[in-house]
Amino acid sequence: MTFEQIRDILVDTLACEAEQVTMEATLADDLGADSLAVVELTMALEEATGTTIADEDAVKLKTVADVLAFVNKG
Repeated sequence: MTFEQIRDILVDTLACEAEQVTMEATLADDLGADSLAVVELTMALEEATGTTIADEDAVKLKTVADVLAFVNKG
Protein backbone atom coordinates (compact mmCIF):
# COMPACT_ATOMS: atom_id res chain seq x y z
CA MET A 1 0.00 0.00 0.00
CA THR A 2 1.09 3.55 -0.60
CA PHE A 3 1.41 6.31 1.96
CA GLU A 4 -1.60 8.00 0.37
CA GLN A 5 -3.75 4.88 0.78
CA ILE A 6 -2.74 4.59 4.45
CA ARG A 7 -3.38 8.32 4.93
CA ASP A 8 -6.89 7.98 3.50
CA ILE A 9 -7.68 5.06 5.82
CA LEU A 10 -6.35 7.03 8.81
CA VAL A 11 -8.38 10.11 7.89
CA ASP A 12 -11.55 8.06 7.46
CA THR A 13 -11.04 5.98 10.61
CA LEU A 14 -9.63 8.55 13.01
CA ALA A 15 -11.47 11.62 11.67
CA CYS A 16 -8.20 13.55 11.54
CA GLU A 17 -7.04 15.99 8.90
CA ALA A 18 -4.93 14.68 6.01
CA GLU A 19 -2.31 17.34 6.78
CA GLN A 20 -1.80 15.80 10.23
CA VAL A 21 -0.83 12.44 8.73
CA THR A 22 2.94 12.35 8.31
CA MET A 23 5.32 9.42 8.50
CA GLU A 24 6.44 10.60 11.95
CA ALA A 25 2.93 11.21 13.33
CA THR A 26 1.99 9.01 16.28
CA LEU A 27 -1.42 7.43 16.18
CA ALA A 28 -2.30 8.29 19.78
CA ASP A 29 -0.62 11.64 20.44
CA ASP A 30 -0.69 13.31 17.02
CA LEU A 31 -3.79 11.75 15.46
CA GLY A 32 -5.90 11.25 18.59
CA ALA A 33 -6.40 7.49 18.36
CA ASP A 34 -7.74 5.97 21.57
CA SER A 35 -7.95 2.22 22.15
CA LEU A 36 -11.30 1.92 20.36
CA ALA A 37 -9.99 3.88 17.38
CA VAL A 38 -6.97 1.57 17.17
CA VAL A 39 -9.33 -1.43 16.98
CA GLU A 40 -11.33 0.29 14.24
CA LEU A 41 -8.12 1.16 12.41
CA THR A 42 -6.92 -2.43 12.65
CA MET A 43 -10.21 -3.65 11.18
CA ALA A 44 -10.02 -1.08 8.35
CA LEU A 45 -6.45 -2.13 7.55
CA GLU A 46 -7.44 -5.80 7.59
CA GLU A 47 -10.26 -5.10 5.17
CA ALA A 48 -8.04 -3.02 2.88
CA THR A 49 -5.22 -5.56 2.80
CA GLY A 50 -7.21 -8.78 3.00
CA THR A 51 -5.09 -9.99 5.92
CA THR A 52 -5.49 -10.50 9.63
CA ILE A 53 -3.54 -8.35 12.07
CA ALA A 54 -2.81 -10.11 15.35
CA ASP A 55 -3.44 -8.16 18.55
CA GLU A 56 0.24 -8.41 19.50
CA ASP A 57 1.15 -6.82 16.15
CA ALA A 58 -1.50 -4.11 16.39
CA VAL A 59 -0.13 -2.79 19.68
CA LYS A 60 3.27 -2.29 18.05
CA LEU A 61 1.85 0.17 15.53
CA LYS A 62 2.72 3.51 17.08
CA THR A 63 3.41 5.78 14.10
CA VAL A 64 2.19 6.14 10.54
CA ALA A 65 5.57 4.79 9.40
CA ASP A 66 4.98 1.68 11.57
CA VAL A 67 1.60 1.11 9.90
CA LEU A 68 3.02 1.53 6.40
CA ALA A 69 5.96 -0.79 7.09
CA PHE A 70 3.69 -3.42 8.65
CA VAL A 71 1.15 -3.57 5.83
CA ASN A 72 3.88 -3.68 3.19
CA LYS A 73 6.00 -6.39 4.82
CA GLY A 74 3.45 -9.13 4.30
